[in-house]
Amino acid sequence: MTLSRREFAKLGALGLASQAVPSALAQASGRKIGFCVIGLGRIADHFLRGVKDSSVCQITGLVSGHRDKALKIAAQYGVPASSIYSYEQMDAMRSNKAIDAVYVALPNSMHAEYTIRSAKAGKHVLCEKPMSTSVADAQAMIAACDAAKVKLMIAYRLHYEPLTLKTIKLLRDGTFGEIQAINSANGFNIGKNEWRKDKPLSGGGPLMDVGIYSLNAARYLTGEEPQIVTASNSTIDKDGRFTTVEENTAWTMTFPSGVVASCTTTYGGDMPGYYRVFCSKGWLQMDNFGYEDLRLTGSYRNSEGKRVALDETNPERDPKQFTREADHLAECILKNQTPKTSGEEGLRDMRYMKEIYRAAGVNNL
Repeated sequence: MTLSRREFAKLGALGLASQAVPSALAQASGRKIGFCVIGLGRIADHFLRGVKDSSVCQITGLVSGHRDKALKIAAQYGVPASSIYSYEQMDAMRSNKAIDAVYVALPNSMHAEYTIRSAKAGKHVLCEKPMSTSVADAQAMIAACDAAKVKLMIAYRLHYEPLTLKTIKLLRDGTFGEIQAINSANGFNIGKNEWRKDKPLSGGGPLMDVGIYSLNAARYLTGEEPQIVTASNSTIDKDGRFTTVEENTAWTMTFPSGVVASCTTTYGGDMPGYYRVFCSKGWLQMDNFGYEDLRLTGSYRNSEGKRVALDETNPERDPKQFTREADHLAECILKNQTPKTSGEEGLRDMRYMKEIYRAAGVNNL
């Protein structure tokens, strides 16, 4: 017996319905929500393409230290040259009424500065994760956005992804029984020229980059906040890449219900992202924290004692997850609502990562 396409189709229909809400609101307001992208690196390209696919958002500004590159991208997305700013000049966007919000796609250490500057310019903020490189900076970001009365959303894209939402629903509905334990891992073999391995820019090692997926997943899967944390760091490859950050981090989190999550992250080798949830009636596993090709498998025993198998994939392709993020912030702006992944959500993960580092004997964040 397979739990499959009918449920997923139903969930997809719900997803389409949710997309219709910001679309209708945008039509009622007579215009799309305009985003200015700050930083034009790799992840910004995903977001740019995602907004291009949106029916409620558009790219209306760019901030870059390389004007030639910005001019080429502006031509692709219909951004006037007058809406291209350098980092030094970006505060002038305050007077640009075509820009409603910004997407901060800079190295981690720059998130706080450019979020705060954007808030002071009166623009809503969608900031990449991790939210910042310190708890204090995260708190300052929230305070600045509150003072300016603008929205602050952290880019936890999987909170808006249909297969992830289906997993959470199955766990909340009790289909798989009580959660007992969670295993998760996420990592890759980092190159020598990556800014992410330089602590002044990244704030830390793989925990700050790809490990945060496991941390955040354990929280949204259980619906709880961890009470006890244990952790250990290590560096195995003495090849010059890990002079300022750790290569590996492993940690456990114990939740109020008694659920224990065991997580690992690395910058030293191939570690395909996944989480596996062990429950009293069965198990669930999500393969891939990426932009596409997510796969959910599992099985459980139903009320008749029969084994039910689950094997689903999300057929959506990159950059759909970025479209969903942008659309959610657009809806929050148009309806004056708090984003699902607000600054407070980002701050919680900052505090837990600080606790993980402390448990590993490192004074960080």
